[in-house]
Amino acid sequence: MALLRVESTQTRHNPIDMLEELVAVNEWRHERSADEEMVVEFRGQWCEYRMFFVWQEDLGALYFSCLFDMKIPAGKRLLVSELLAMINERLWLGHFDLSSEEMSPMYRHTVLLRGTSGIVAEQLEDLLETAIGECERFYPAFQFALWGGKKPHEAMEAAMLETVGEA
Repeated sequence: MALLRVESTQTRHNPIDMLEELVAVNEWRHERSADEEMVVEFRGQWCEYRMFFVWQEDLGALYFSCLFDMKIPAGKRLLVSELLAMINERLWLGHFDLSSEEMSPMYRHTVLLRGTSGIVAEQLEDLLETAIGECERFYPAFQFALWGGKKPHEAMEAAMLETVGEA
């Protein structure tokens, strides 16, 4: 299959610059290890999340992952893999995966920006809100499966139970 190569005359701006401004305004801990990379730490309702952002200018892609502060015991990896498959069926954007290095669940998504004039603040806000929302929504399912002794479908049912009002 032949691929058409087109030289782009567009200058892409590094979205990590805009992202750094966004996390600074929210007063989230962050570290920019390189021009193309940034790590952000955020305290959610259930746990601490560590977000990684990498800009690949040659691909015109912004890679993003959000790692849970949760370790998966070796004996529960198969259980978590089944749960991940069930969770991913419910997602419109991104997907959940298991970090092989840290053995922690993570949400991942890549935004392709080729052919655009660059990312806008609203897109970054949507990316963060979607990721944090999905992590918060499914965190209880992992807890139910890992520590509550629930099977993956039971953990999903329990996590998806919508409560009304406040206690």
